[in-house]
Formats: sequence, C-alpha cells, structure tokens
Amino acid sequence: MVNSLSGRFLILTIIFVMVAEVLIFVPSVARFREDYLLARLERAQIASLALLADDMIEPELEKELLDNAGVFNVVLRRDEIRQLMLSSPIPGEVAQTFDLRDATAWVLMRDAILCLVDSDWTVIRVIGDPFRDGGELIEVTMDGGPLRAAMIDYGLRILLLSAAISIITAGLLFLAVRSLLVKPIKGVVGHIQTYAQAPEDARRIIKPSASVRELREAEESLQSLQTQLTQALRQKDRLAQLGGAVARVSHDLRNILTSAQLFTDRIEMSEDPVVQRMAPKLVNSITRAVSLCESTLAFGRAEEPAPVMTLFNLAELTNEVLEAERLAIGEADVSLSEDIPAGLMVRGDPEQIYRALSNMVRNARQAIVATTQPGEINIAARIEETDWVITVTDTGPGLPPKARDHLFQPFQGGVRKGGSGLGLAIVAELARGHGGSLKLARTDDTGTCFEIRLPMGDVG
Repeated sequence: MVNSLSGRFLILTIIFVMVAEVLIFVPSVARFREDYLLARLERAQIASLALLADDMIEPELEKELLDNAGVFNVVLRRDEIRQLMLSSPIPGEVAQTFDLRDATAWVLMRDAILCLVDSDWTVIRVIGDPFRDGGELIEVTMDGGPLRAAMIDYGLRILLLSAAISIITAGLLFLAVRSLLVKPIKGVVGHIQTYAQAPEDARRIIKPSASVRELREAEESLQSLQTQLTQALRQKDRLAQLGGAVARVSHDLRNILTSAQLFTDRIEMSEDPVVQRMAPKLVNSITRAVSLCESTLAFGRAEEPAPVMTLFNLAELTNEVLEAERLAIGEADVSLSEDIPAGLMVRGDPEQIYRALSNMVRNARQAIVATTQPGEINIAARIEETDWVITVTDTGPGLPPKARDHLFQPFQGGVRKGGSGLGLAIVAELARGHGGSLKLARTDDTGTCFEIRLPMGDVG
C-alpha cells in the first residue's frame, strides 16, 4: 500500500483532508463557544425581566431563574446605572473575563483555544450587549466547566465527522486514481514488459489509447521509441546477414584473384611495349583487390586491422588513384587533376589512404557523370602546423540535404540512386584509424569539397 501510487495517494488525501479539517476546526469551535455564551446572556436577560416586573421576588424563584439561565448572577446596566439583577453564592473567584462586544475573529479563536487548554477556569465572567436594546450592557458570572465540556463534545463530533469525510473522500479519489492513472500506467508497464521479450516483433509495439493527455503523450513517445528500436534491430539483423554474405563472397573472390595474380607473372614476361606498360598497373590492381578482400573478411570478424604506418610519397599514390579512375571515366567529360608537391611525404598506411582517395574520387566522378555536364575533380594537399590536409574537390551538383544529415553513416548517406552509402563511411573510418578526421568543407550547386586531416605525430 505504501509503495504503490494509489496507496500513497490515499494516505496523502487523508492527511490533507484532516489538515483542512483542523484549519476549519478552530473557527468552528470558536463559533460554537460564542453561540454558547450568547445563549447564556440571552437566558440571563430573560430571567432578569421577572425582577423588572416585580422589585421583590422569592429566593426560591430567583434560584430557579439563575439555574435555568445557567449563571450565578446577572448585572444589567440601563440608563447608565449598573444594577445587580439576580445573584447567588459564587463558588470561587472569577478566573477569567470575556468581553463579547466587538470581539474579533482572532480574539474569539484565541479565547476558545485557551478555554479548551485550561481546565482550572471554574468561574468566568462574560460581558455582552443586551438583546432587543434591553439596556447598555449585560454581565453574567457562570461556571466554565460545562462550557469546556460542551466544547470538547462538539470538537469530538467535528473530528469524527472530519474522519468520515476524509475516509469517504480518500476512498473515492483512490478509486478514481486507480481507474484514471494506475490502471493505464500498469497497462503501459505491461506493454513494456511484453515488448522487452521480443523487441523485433512489431506487433508488440504499444498503440496509444489513454484518454489522459499526459499519459497519452507518454504512450506516443514510447511508441516512437519502440518503432525506432525495432527498425534498428531489423537493420542490424540485415547487416549481420549482409556481412556474412560479403565475407563468403570476399573469400571466394580472394581465391579467384589469387589465381589471376599467378597469370600476371607470365604477362609481365611479354615483350609487347603496351603490355609491359600496363602489366605493373594490372598487378597492382589485383594486389589491392586481394588486400581488399582480406580486409573485408577481417571486418566481418570485427577485427579491422590497424593501419601499418610508414612514410610514402603522396603525389605518386595520388597519380595511381587518378590513373585507375581514368580507365572508368570512359567517354564522360570529366577531367582529373592533382595539386600536390612532388616531394611531399606523408605518414600513414598507403593502402588505406589509396582506398580512401579512390572512394572519394569515384563518388565525385559518379556525381558529375549523373548530371551529363562536364566537370573536374582535383586532389590537393597542404601542410599545416600539426596536420597533413588532403582535399578532394569536384564541380558536381553538390550534396542534397538528406545526404548531409547522414553523411558518414553506413547505408544512409548514399547520394546516387542504387548506391550503398558505404563510401564516405569507409573513408571516415580509415581517417579515424589514422588518428585523423574527415569533414565536409563545402557543398553547394558549384561543387563539393571534402577534407582529410592526418596528424603528423612522430615522423622520425
């Protein structure tokens, strides 16, 4: 009960209602006391009328009138003359005097609390205004015990009534909270538990049904989260399956390329000048293809090898990239150029840098060819304080907004229809492996520029 939402709400409701009743209790008791004393004053004034009708009354009648009024004596002031109308022996000294004329609410509540707390007030004096203009002032002396007993009895009845109201109110609120909040919340918790058992099952995604606005917003947010998670898990499964398929294909392709590598040894023995000129490029291409297959297999095992760092001539590597890409240009009007100092030496893994530049140049070439307009691709490099900076710039159509939002995310940053979206993701991963970074420097309708930064580190 204490640890449940509805139980705590029930307890808090009872506490708050009781606090409210306590705040009401003090004014109520003060009002009861005032009415009690005013009633005694009225009875005393009525009893004094017998003396006004006849100056002399029998002692027995006087005692009966005082007993009926519940007072010891009555003093009435008329025409500025203070007169003892009725009297009887007083059992003790007057302990306290209360003046009800023009008494404020604060004074009445204070006197009521004092009356409840102090049980030693056996005789009290009460002063008030006579009823129906029966004089200027009426004063009575009375026993304070019956007043205190009546106030305690009234207070107990008020407390019992407050307790009953608190229990009924709390019970109704308890049922309302269970129906409007606790039950829907338990339903949401049940949906979460059911979904957690099989998050790939889209049928387990919650369907918002709450009528309370805040709870419905929570259900809608949970639905959105579960939908995204289910899609991500499905994509993860597909990627895992794709990774297995790629690994098998790469394994077989590596074997085929290894066989082709054996034939290139005989081609290099040819005396044909054209063959002698093209054979080294063919050997290098097949070697890189074998290396790529082996890297793909390693990636499928989640064991991407670290780059083998060495100093290499960036200009020579760039020329190899551009020569290989020129073979794929065909009849398209795309020019390739480089602006790299001939003696610039860069520290990195030449095979991985080759893959990175090849991916970026291929992406740029495909973007330009798709426009059927002439274009240019340029690879440049410069040295800054702590980095080598390689830029790949093209005059293509620029990147669309969708591609910019998921630029370096696998299978999501593709620009070309039918593309996999892996190219830039691979380049970004290779740059991070070198301790560097890949960023989009500029893109608009005049072209795009990517920037690879490689830290210099210790080149000795």
